[in-house]
Amino acid sequence: MPIHNREIADRFEHLADLLEIEGANPFRVRAYRNAARTVRGYPRSMADLIEDGADLTELPDIGDDLAKKIAVLVDSGELPLLDEVEQRTPAALSELMKIEGLGAKRVKILHDALDIDSVEDLRKAVQSGEIRAIEGFGEKSEEKIRQRLEKYSGEERRTKLVEAEEIAAPLVEYLKKADGVKDIIIAGSYRRRKETVGDLDILVTATGALSANSPATAVMDHFTGYDEVEEIVSRGDTRSTVYLRCGMQVDLRVVAQVSYGAAQHYFTGSRDHNIAVRKLGIKKGYKINEYGVFEGDKRIAGKTEKSVYDAVDLPFIPPELRENRGELEAARAGKLPRLVQPDQLRGNLHTHTDATDGHDSLKAMAKAAAERGFEYLAITDHSRHLSVAHGLDEQQLLQQIRAIDKLNETLEKNGDGLRLLKSIELDILEDGTLDLPDGVLDELDFVLCAVHYKFDLSRQKQTERILRALDNRHVNILAHPSGRLINQREAYEFDLERVLEGAAERGCFIELNAQPDRLDLTDAGCRMAKELGVKISIAADAHSTRGFDYLRFGVDQARRGWLEADDVINTRPLKKLLALFER
Repeated sequence: MPIHNREIADRFEHLADLLEIEGANPFRVRAYRNAARTVRGYPRSMADLIEDGADLTELPDIGDDLAKKIAVLVDSGELPLLDEVEQRTPAALSELMKIEGLGAKRVKILHDALDIDSVEDLRKAVQSGEIRAIEGFGEKSEEKIRQRLEKYSGEERRTKLVEAEEIAAPLVEYLKKADGVKDIIIAGSYRRRKETVGDLDILVTATGALSANSPATAVMDHFTGYDEVEEIVSRGDTRSTVYLRCGMQVDLRVVAQVSYGAAQHYFTGSRDHNIAVRKLGIKKGYKINEYGVFEGDKRIAGKTEKSVYDAVDLPFIPPELRENRGELEAARAGKLPRLVQPDQLRGNLHTHTDATDGHDSLKAMAKAAAERGFEYLAITDHSRHLSVAHGLDEQQLLQQIRAIDKLNETLEKNGDGLRLLKSIELDILEDGTLDLPDGVLDELDFVLCAVHYKFDLSRQKQTERILRALDNRHVNILAHPSGRLINQREAYEFDLERVLEGAAERGCFIELNAQPDRLDLTDAGCRMAKELGVKISIAADAHSTRGFDYLRFGVDQARRGWLEADDVINTRPLKKLLALFER
């Protein structure tokens, strides 16, 4: 069975975690993490590259040693160094890292200070109050660990949407090759574009598949024969359930064409949305289920989703809105939002180059942006406080400004239609002051600011810290406002509503960071921002030319948050965008 990029990246990340626990050279640990990021985000599989004879050392952060390890993984599915490190590292330490907020560094500290080797050891240390005595932890950290332990079940977390896509895409392509398959769609939370996915619900129609003489046996044989299938839980003529090698459950249903729309509606959900629609049907004397809309025994709708909504006097409601959060009332009143579309974005306002922690040069990023038809691209490398990302000091930023001005002249002469904007992702220091002086900020088109450290401040102090940063007349956008990493790091405590109100008062904007690990703002945060009149920047936080692909995940999140094109600042042409930045 072929090994996927995601699996290679996971092995490298796990190896980096274990090496960090052992206290290995930080540069060695970082090399594996960087390699994991490169492999995970690469558009072609490593297996295909190797088969085509490609030189993997030409990829960012992949040297000879890592290229050989990738080749071994592709050939054998094994990573001998990982096996070796796992044998000398307590297995329970890996389990500890599944607890949100406990990365490799903290697990190492707990292990070294209190000889904690298991979840049970951790529980005992919390109960005895020993953790608060460790330098860098304290009572607040101990309480957070206690709360996370209460939530921890030991089960695998829900799969991030981007990873679910990587699992689903080849499976869908495989299913399309089954005899007779006509339509195919992934329903459930995947279709609603939730940031994490539990399992995959796939619906298929097939020519004659449900006729008496031609059951969907061929489709099910094809499905259960997929080379990623680890376990067949159940198998029938119209429904089968399997577990894939990655641990994800997949349900496949073959439905009649006449019921396809009703099945899409039913299995897309959400449950609360479906119940509300069914209640509307009951008031009209209808029964609504996965087979259609029925008046008595007569099917009156169900071939399309639109027909299901038509039956209860509602317009079609986009899947992203189907959470029973007011969408039915808005639909009934003719006030559904015209949700923002990916092609309405005119540029990206959060981009990193190899001047700090990006993979590609300024010219390469500009070229990729121009090829995508962007009207503008903001260069927002890190500022000096974020030393791990090689942040820019005042002089280095001034040098970059001159380089951008020079490149803009070339772009204008060539008629590329792209304007590079001078910016920076500026660290908000603990007291709310900014990482660089106002003098150099005067040279920029706009400024992003962000919290990158001291996540453990109290809710009040963190809120005041952010608001003080927004007080600075140079600041325009608060980037990744909660600091969360999905399945890895909880959001820091702060008063989002107060920050949004403060942004509105100061003429500032909030970023919806489209990195699939972040998706920060949440959908609820987007909705709150819209209600408070705060505009949003949907930003890729691109660290390579491929990073612009992440914008579509930001659009998904924005749509779940009811955002329209006017709610998003980077749907505007350049002149109007720059006018927004004049505080």
